Amino acid sequence: MGLLTEPAALKRDPLAGRIPVSIVTGYLGCGKTTLINRLLKRPDMNRVAVIINEFGEESIDNDLVEVSSEQMMLLNNGCLCCVLRGDLQETLRDLFIKRRNGEIIDFDRVVIETTGLADPAPVMQTLMTDSLLQEQYRLDCVVTLVDAVNGLAQIATQPEPVKQAALADRLVITKSDLSTPEQLAALEARLRELNPQALLKRAINGEIELAFLIDVGLRGTRSKLEDVERWMGTGEEHGEHGHRHDSSVTSFCLRFEQPFTWALFSQCMEVLTAMRGPDLLRVKGLVSVEGHAGPLVVQGVQHLFHPPVELAAWPSADRQSRLVFITRGIPRETIAGVFAAIAAIAPR
Repeated sequence: MGLLTEPAALKRDPLAGRIPVSIVTGYLGCGKTTLINRLLKRPDMNRVAVIINEFGEESIDNDLVEVSSEQMMLLNNGCLCCVLRGDLQETLRDLFIKRRNGEIIDFDRVVIETTGLADPAPVMQTLMTDSLLQEQYRLDCVVTLVDAVNGLAQIATQPEPVKQAALADRLVITKSDLSTPEQLAALEARLRELNPQALLKRAINGEIELAFLIDVGLRGTRSKLEDVERWMGTGEEHGEHGHRHDSSVTSFCLRFEQPFTWALFSQCMEVLTAMRGPDLLRVKGLVSVEGHAGPLVVQGVQHLFHPPVELAAWPSADRQSRLVFITRGIPRETIAGVFAAIAAIAPR
């Protein structure tokens, strides 16, 4: 588990210069390929590597001009498209090596399109835990598309769209022009119950602002307050949203006034992951740790955690630890109780 090792003293910015990776997910027929195609037509998206593991409902074949290898294709706007047939880690390493050697375009961003039935968690875990990939790439955001016409029924009957929505940093409702205002309102309310931290917007005729989908994650250890709030999903524009009592997926933020020792915080997380790792869908936050001037950024998906990164300084006068949890069947009180119980017996 990555949290067991305390980060060394801050010598260089471990986030600066790493290539941001966006994961685009969503249930079958939600319009992932359509949205990506539209984004790739923009001039400011002409240095992107796109990794897909299905061609979806709309093929990108009409945009191809050259096949550079069995798996890699150059699109007519200069973007690179890579069809994922094997291991994601191998594909990302291969892309970086070819980029460094000048064999492919000098891309500055990666977009991964998952299949409609895919759980995005393993993709996130790959980026969080592979030490070689961490030198070159950083997870920027998870974008989940939801079909306005069929989304409510899919969330009510299928597990995949629930988890896709719960793990998102950004939620995009597609096909809104084909649904009624009542359908849209009900779907938006349900999505906010599942994931109140994620910003939500409607795609209009398959279009959405590029700024909504990129540069969501932390880019450096000197991140400003607005960068941190955007990443954590705790800014003012999110507001407070209640949860359905019959929903197994909930989201909440815990705050802690007293700084942790690293040993205490690690023990709390180890107990939680040992007890309920598969149900800790996502955890991210800032932790105040004794002996560190800035907060430690932690993020994890289920039982796997990214190695913590220390920010150069706190982004505001608020020095409390705050952790955002997205869980399945674990109420706020249970997690708060674990922290309290372990703190009560910890040596002082």
